[in-house]
Amino acid sequence: MKKLFVGIVTLFAMLIFTVSHSSEKISKGDCTFKGKKLYGKVQIVDSFPDFKVKVTSSFPDLKVKMVTSFPDECGEWQMVNSFPDFKIQIVDSFEDFSIKYVDNFPGID
Repeated sequence: MKKLFVGIVTLFAMLIFTVSHSSEKISKGDCTFKGKKLYGKVQIVDSFPDFKVKVTSSFPDLKVKMVTSFPDECGEWQMVNSFPDFKIQIVDSFEDFSIKYVDNFPGID
């Protein structure tokens, strides 16, 4: 009986974590995540990023188009070495959101 109770409590805790974690999604209306816009000048860093990003080939949270100037639409990123709008760290797991590089139609589906 005690093991059943512990199992139910553990399952409930995992469900709460999953729901609270999934509530941190990209805002489709203004293309932001945690209040920061997801377009503009981006710097890739190894530590202290604004966002941890996983690059995927299917079902991304955000489609990213690399541009050389005027990154002013959702999903348009211009890579820079200084003065970024936000910094990202490329990770394999525990990402804030996933991206897919595209040539056309960047943004959120």
